[in-house]
Amino acid sequence: MAYKDYYDVLGVSRGASDADIKSAYRKLAKQYHPDKNQGDEKAAERFKEIGEAYAVLSDPEKRQVYDQFGHTGQVPPGYGGAGGGFQGGDFAGFDPSQFSDFFQGLFGMGGRRGGGGGFQGGGSPGGQVNLEDLLGGIGGTQGRRFVQNVEGELQVTLEEAFNGSDEVINVDGKRLSLRVPAGTRDGSRLRLAGQAPGGGDVLLTIRVLEDARFDLDGDDLITAVDVPAPVAALGGDVTVQTLGGGGHLRIPAGSSGGRRMRLRGQGWPKKDGTRGDLYVRLNLTIPKDLGEEERELYRRLRELRE
Repeated sequence: MAYKDYYDVLGVSRGASDADIKSAYRKLAKQYHPDKNQGDEKAAERFKEIGEAYAVLSDPEKRQVYDQFGHTGQVPPGYGGAGGGFQGGDFAGFDPSQFSDFFQGLFGMGGRRGGGGGFQGGGSPGGQVNLEDLLGGIGGTQGRRFVQNVEGELQVTLEEAFNGSDEVINVDGKRLSLRVPAGTRDGSRLRLAGQAPGGGDVLLTIRVLEDARFDLDGDDLITAVDVPAPVAALGGDVTVQTLGGGGHLRIPAGSSGGRRMRLRGQGWPKKDGTRGDLYVRLNLTIPKDLGEEERELYRRLRELRE
Protein backbone atom coordinates (compact mmCIF):
# COMPACT_ATOMS: atom_id res chain seq x y z
CA MET A 1 0.00 0.00 0.00
CA ALA A 2 2.05 2.91 -1.34
CA TYR A 3 2.02 6.22 0.53
CA LYS A 4 0.19 9.05 -1.22
CA ASP A 5 1.39 12.62 -0.77
CA TYR A 6 -1.90 14.51 -1.01
CA TYR A 7 -0.15 17.87 -0.70
CA ASP A 8 2.01 17.04 -3.71
CA VAL A 9 -1.08 15.88 -5.65
CA LEU A 10 -2.66 19.34 -5.23
CA GLY A 11 0.66 21.17 -5.56
CA VAL A 12 0.42 22.92 -2.17
CA SER A 13 2.66 23.08 0.88
CA ARG A 14 1.93 21.25 4.12
CA GLY A 15 1.13 24.57 5.75
CA ALA A 16 -1.35 25.53 3.03
CA SER A 17 -4.49 27.34 4.19
CA ASP A 18 -8.02 26.12 3.48
CA ALA A 19 -8.32 28.80 0.80
CA ASP A 20 -5.07 27.66 -0.88
CA ILE A 21 -6.25 24.03 -0.92
CA LYS A 22 -9.64 25.00 -2.28
CA SER A 23 -8.12 27.16 -5.01
CA ALA A 24 -5.62 24.48 -6.07
CA TYR A 25 -8.37 21.85 -6.21
CA ARG A 26 -10.65 24.01 -8.36
CA LYS A 27 -7.89 24.68 -10.86
CA LEU A 28 -6.81 21.05 -11.21
CA ALA A 29 -10.34 19.64 -11.20
CA LYS A 30 -11.32 21.93 -14.07
CA GLN A 31 -8.22 20.86 -16.02
CA TYR A 32 -8.67 17.10 -15.59
CA HIS A 33 -12.46 16.82 -15.42
CA PRO A 34 -13.73 13.84 -17.52
CA ASP A 35 -16.19 16.07 -19.35
CA LYS A 36 -13.22 17.95 -20.82
CA ASN A 37 -11.07 14.84 -21.35
CA GLN A 38 -13.47 12.24 -22.70
CA GLY A 39 -11.78 8.93 -23.44
CA ASP A 40 -8.58 9.94 -21.63
CA GLU A 41 -8.06 7.29 -18.95
CA LYS A 42 -5.00 9.03 -17.52
CA ALA A 43 -6.96 12.25 -17.02
CA ALA A 44 -9.76 10.27 -15.35
CA GLU A 45 -7.31 8.67 -12.91
CA ARG A 46 -5.70 12.04 -12.24
CA PHE A 47 -9.13 13.55 -11.56
CA LYS A 48 -9.94 10.76 -9.11
CA GLU A 49 -6.58 11.29 -7.37
CA ILE A 50 -7.21 15.04 -7.10
CA GLY A 51 -10.65 14.38 -5.62
CA GLU A 52 -9.21 11.97 -3.06
CA ALA A 53 -6.57 14.50 -1.99
CA TYR A 54 -9.14 17.27 -1.66
CA ALA A 55 -11.58 15.07 0.30
CA VAL A 56 -8.85 14.55 2.91
CA LEU A 57 -7.16 17.95 3.05
CA SER A 58 -10.38 19.99 2.97
CA ASP A 59 -11.66 18.24 6.10
CA PRO A 60 -9.84 19.30 9.33
CA GLU A 61 -10.36 15.94 11.06
CA LYS A 62 -9.20 13.82 8.13
CA ARG A 63 -6.28 16.16 7.48
CA GLN A 64 -5.12 15.80 11.09
CA VAL A 65 -5.28 12.01 10.88
CA TYR A 66 -3.40 12.04 7.56
CA ASP A 67 -0.68 14.40 8.84
CA GLN A 68 -0.17 12.30 11.96
CA PHE A 69 -0.43 8.76 10.62
CA GLY A 70 -0.22 9.02 6.82
CA HIS A 71 3.40 7.84 6.60
CA THR A 72 2.59 4.72 8.64
CA GLY A 73 -0.49 3.95 6.54
CA GLN A 74 -2.39 2.81 9.62
CA VAL A 75 -4.33 4.60 12.36
CA PRO A 76 -4.17 3.12 15.87
CA PRO A 77 -7.45 1.44 16.90
CA GLY A 78 -9.91 3.73 18.62
CA TYR A 79 -8.24 6.92 17.42
CA GLY A 80 -10.57 9.71 16.21
CA GLY A 81 -12.29 8.70 12.99
CA ALA A 82 -10.40 5.44 12.56
CA GLY A 83 -12.08 2.08 12.36
CA GLY A 84 -14.96 3.24 10.22
CA GLY A 85 -15.66 6.38 12.22
CA PHE A 86 -15.68 8.48 9.05
CA GLN A 87 -18.53 6.55 7.48
CA GLY A 88 -21.36 8.84 6.44
CA GLY A 89 -19.14 11.92 6.52
CA ASP A 90 -18.54 14.61 3.94
CA PHE A 91 -16.11 13.60 1.20
CA ALA A 92 -16.35 16.79 -0.88
CA GLY A 93 -18.91 15.28 -3.24
CA PHE A 94 -16.86 12.15 -4.06
CA ASP A 95 -17.65 8.50 -3.43
CA PRO A 96 -14.89 7.30 -1.05
CA SER A 97 -15.39 3.70 -2.18
CA GLN A 98 -13.62 4.75 -5.40
CA PHE A 99 -10.52 5.99 -3.57
CA SER A 100 -7.16 4.23 -3.37
CA ASP A 101 -6.16 1.34 -1.12
CA PHE A 102 -4.01 3.82 0.81
CA PHE A 103 -7.10 5.89 1.64
CA GLN A 104 -9.18 2.81 2.51
CA GLY A 105 -6.52 1.46 4.84
CA LEU A 106 -5.75 4.78 6.55
CA PHE A 107 -9.36 5.66 7.31
CA GLY A 108 -10.54 2.18 8.27
CA MET A 109 -12.63 1.58 5.17
CA GLY A 110 -11.05 -1.54 3.76
CA GLY A 111 -13.41 -3.86 1.94
CA ARG A 112 -15.78 -1.00 1.01
CA ARG A 113 -14.55 -0.35 -2.52
CA GLY A 114 -17.65 -1.96 -3.97
CA GLY A 115 -19.75 0.99 -2.88
CA GLY A 116 -21.26 -0.26 0.39
CA GLY A 117 -23.79 1.61 2.50
CA GLY A 118 -23.26 4.52 4.82
CA PHE A 119 -21.87 7.10 2.42
CA GLN A 120 -24.02 9.96 1.21
CA GLY A 121 -22.52 10.45 -2.24
CA GLY A 122 -22.54 13.89 -3.80
CA GLY A 123 -21.66 14.97 -7.33
CA SER A 124 -22.41 12.92 -10.41
CA PRO A 125 -22.59 9.09 -10.69
CA GLY A 126 -19.33 7.30 -9.90
CA GLY A 127 -18.31 9.97 -7.39
CA GLN A 128 -17.47 12.61 -9.99
CA VAL A 129 -18.16 16.29 -9.44
CA ASN A 130 -20.19 17.94 -12.21
CA LEU A 131 -18.13 20.24 -14.38
CA GLU A 132 -20.76 22.97 -14.16
CA ASP A 133 -20.34 22.89 -10.36
CA LEU A 134 -16.70 23.82 -10.86
CA LEU A 135 -17.32 26.49 -13.48
CA GLY A 136 -20.66 27.94 -12.38
CA GLY A 137 -21.36 30.83 -10.01
CA ILE A 138 -19.33 33.90 -9.23
CA GLY A 139 -17.11 31.99 -6.83
CA GLY A 140 -16.86 28.96 -9.13
CA THR A 141 -17.64 26.88 -6.03
CA GLN A 142 -18.60 23.22 -6.17
CA GLY A 143 -21.66 22.08 -4.22
CA ARG A 144 -21.06 21.66 -0.50
CA ARG A 145 -23.01 18.91 1.25
CA PHE A 146 -24.92 19.01 4.51
CA VAL A 147 -26.42 15.55 5.06
CA GLN A 148 -29.62 15.56 7.13
CA ASN A 149 -28.53 18.64 9.05
CA VAL A 150 -30.59 21.72 9.78
CA GLU A 151 -27.51 23.70 10.80
CA GLY A 152 -24.07 23.90 9.27
CA GLU A 153 -21.14 26.13 8.39
CA LEU A 154 -20.24 27.52 4.99
CA GLN A 155 -16.65 28.61 4.37
CA VAL A 156 -15.91 31.49 2.01
CA THR A 157 -12.73 33.39 1.27
CA LEU A 158 -12.30 36.99 2.38
CA GLU A 159 -12.62 38.11 -1.24
CA GLU A 160 -15.85 36.13 -1.70
CA ALA A 161 -17.27 37.68 1.47
CA PHE A 162 -16.27 41.13 0.23
CA ASN A 163 -17.74 40.82 -3.27
CA GLY A 164 -20.57 38.42 -2.49
CA SER A 165 -20.67 34.85 -3.74
CA ASP A 166 -23.12 32.44 -5.38
CA GLU A 167 -22.98 29.05 -3.67
CA VAL A 168 -24.59 25.64 -4.13
CA ILE A 169 -25.09 23.19 -1.27
CA ASN A 170 -26.65 19.71 -1.06
CA VAL A 171 -29.20 19.08 1.67
CA ASP A 172 -30.64 15.57 1.95
CA GLY A 173 -29.86 14.96 -1.73
CA LYS A 174 -31.39 18.25 -2.88
CA ARG A 175 -29.28 20.97 -4.51
CA LEU A 176 -29.95 24.43 -3.09
CA SER A 177 -28.64 27.72 -4.48
CA LEU A 178 -27.96 30.67 -2.22
CA ARG A 179 -26.31 34.07 -2.34
CA VAL A 180 -23.75 35.20 0.21
CA PRO A 181 -24.28 38.98 0.29
CA ALA A 182 -21.41 41.37 -0.38
CA GLY A 183 -19.87 42.56 2.88
CA THR A 184 -20.78 39.42 4.81
CA ARG A 185 -18.87 39.03 8.06
CA ASP A 186 -17.59 35.99 9.87
CA GLY A 187 -20.33 34.50 12.04
CA SER A 188 -23.21 35.86 9.95
CA ARG A 189 -26.21 33.56 9.60
CA LEU A 190 -28.17 32.69 6.49
CA ARG A 191 -31.59 31.02 6.61
CA LEU A 192 -33.09 28.87 3.86
CA ALA A 193 -36.69 28.58 4.97
CA GLY A 194 -38.40 25.21 4.54
CA GLN A 195 -35.45 23.54 2.83
CA ALA A 196 -34.36 21.12 5.56
CA PRO A 197 -35.63 17.51 5.77
CA GLY A 198 -39.18 17.51 7.04
CA GLY A 199 -39.75 21.11 5.96
CA GLY A 200 -37.56 22.79 8.55
CA ASP A 201 -35.08 25.61 7.90
CA VAL A 202 -31.45 25.30 6.92
CA LEU A 203 -29.39 27.65 9.09
CA LEU A 204 -25.89 28.39 7.83
CA THR A 205 -23.14 30.11 9.78
CA ILE A 206 -20.70 31.88 7.47
CA ARG A 207 -17.03 31.36 8.25
CA VAL A 208 -14.69 33.77 6.49
CA LEU A 209 -11.26 32.23 5.93
CA GLU A 210 -8.13 34.11 6.90
CA ASP A 211 -6.36 35.98 4.11
CA ALA A 212 -2.60 36.32 3.84
CA ARG A 213 -2.91 39.84 2.41
CA PHE A 214 -5.50 41.53 4.62
CA ASP A 215 -6.75 41.64 8.20
CA LEU A 216 -10.27 42.86 8.95
CA ASP A 217 -10.66 45.16 11.96
CA GLY A 218 -14.25 46.33 12.32
CA ASP A 219 -15.04 48.24 9.14
CA ASP A 220 -11.37 48.70 8.26
CA LEU A 221 -8.91 46.53 6.36
CA ILE A 222 -5.22 46.36 7.25
CA THR A 223 -2.44 45.44 4.84
CA ALA A 224 1.26 46.09 4.27
CA VAL A 225 3.33 47.37 1.36
CA ASP A 226 7.06 47.24 0.67
CA VAL A 227 8.67 50.65 0.21
CA PRO A 228 12.24 50.98 -1.14
CA ALA A 229 14.47 52.99 1.17
CA PRO A 230 15.12 55.78 -1.38
CA VAL A 231 11.36 56.26 -1.85
CA ALA A 232 10.85 56.41 1.91
CA ALA A 233 13.63 58.99 2.20
CA LEU A 234 12.70 61.18 -0.76
CA GLY A 235 8.99 60.47 -1.16
CA GLY A 236 7.19 58.91 -4.10
CA ASP A 237 4.33 56.65 -5.19
CA VAL A 238 3.90 52.93 -4.52
CA THR A 239 1.18 50.54 -5.71
CA VAL A 240 -1.07 49.11 -3.01
CA GLN A 241 -3.29 46.07 -3.47
CA THR A 242 -6.90 46.50 -2.37
CA LEU A 243 -9.88 44.14 -2.39
CA GLY A 244 -11.35 46.31 -5.10
CA GLY A 245 -8.26 46.03 -7.30
CA GLY A 246 -5.21 48.26 -6.90
CA GLY A 247 -4.40 51.84 -5.99
CA HIS A 248 -1.55 54.27 -5.56
CA LEU A 249 -0.27 55.56 -2.25
CA ARG A 250 1.78 58.73 -1.97
CA ILE A 251 4.69 58.19 0.43
CA PRO A 252 5.81 61.41 2.17
CA ALA A 253 9.54 62.12 2.29
CA GLY A 254 11.19 60.93 5.48
CA SER A 255 8.72 58.08 6.14
CA SER A 256 9.92 55.39 8.52
CA GLY A 257 9.24 51.67 8.63
CA GLY A 258 6.11 50.70 10.51
CA ARG A 259 4.29 53.93 9.69
CA ARG A 260 0.58 53.48 8.99
CA MET A 261 -1.16 55.39 6.25
CA ARG A 262 -4.82 55.46 5.33
CA LEU A 263 -6.71 55.08 2.08
CA ARG A 264 -10.21 56.37 2.76
CA GLY A 265 -13.16 54.38 1.51
CA GLN A 266 -11.11 51.28 0.60
CA GLY A 267 -12.20 49.18 3.58
CA TRP A 268 -15.11 46.83 4.26
CA PRO A 269 -18.62 47.55 2.92
CA LYS A 270 -21.03 49.00 5.51
CA LYS A 271 -24.80 48.60 5.73
CA ASP A 272 -25.32 52.25 4.71
CA GLY A 273 -23.53 51.67 1.40
CA THR A 274 -20.28 53.36 2.39
CA ARG A 275 -17.01 51.62 3.13
CA GLY A 276 -14.46 51.68 5.90
CA ASP A 277 -10.83 52.60 5.35
CA LEU A 278 -7.73 50.66 4.32
CA TYR A 279 -4.74 51.10 6.63
CA VAL A 280 -1.36 50.40 5.03
CA ARG A 281 1.73 49.59 7.07
CA LEU A 282 5.03 50.59 5.43
CA ASN A 283 7.79 47.98 5.24
CA LEU A 284 11.10 49.55 4.29
CA THR A 285 13.20 47.40 1.98
CA ILE A 286 16.90 47.46 1.09
CA PRO A 287 17.93 45.69 -2.14
CA LYS A 288 20.33 42.75 -1.66
CA ASP A 289 21.78 42.90 -5.16
CA LEU A 290 23.32 46.39 -5.09
CA GLY A 291 25.50 47.36 -8.02
CA GLU A 292 28.88 48.97 -7.43
CA GLU A 293 27.59 52.45 -8.23
CA GLU A 294 24.72 51.97 -5.79
CA ARG A 295 27.09 50.78 -3.09
CA GLU A 296 29.23 53.86 -3.61
CA LEU A 297 26.19 56.11 -3.26
CA TYR A 298 25.20 54.39 -0.02
CA ARG A 299 28.77 54.77 1.28
CA ARG A 300 28.71 58.47 0.47
CA LEU A 301 25.34 58.79 2.17
CA ARG A 302 26.69 57.08 5.28
CA GLU A 303 29.64 59.43 5.38
CA LEU A 304 27.37 62.44 5.06
CA ARG A 305 25.14 61.20 7.88
CA GLU A 306 28.13 60.60 10.13
